[in-house]
Amino acid sequence: MKTTLSVIGMTCGHCKMSVEGALNELNGVKSAEVNLASGKVDVTYDEAEVTLDAMRLAVEEQGYDVVA
Repeated sequence: MKTTLSVIGMTCGHCKMSVEGALNELNGVKSAEVNLASGKVDVTYDEAEVTLDAMRLAVEEQGYDVVA
């Protein structure tokens, strides 16, 4: 499965690394790619292993807001 999360507050390379790192640590996330210009994160994942809520929580724990 693929999804795109809209994330508020990402402005730099450190933001990108924090968000990608948090998502990639989740079991079931195959890849996470941040686009700083658009504020979007493209996530490829296995829906049997990880939920959207878990991904949202991982991003929020890094200090960013996910827009539904």
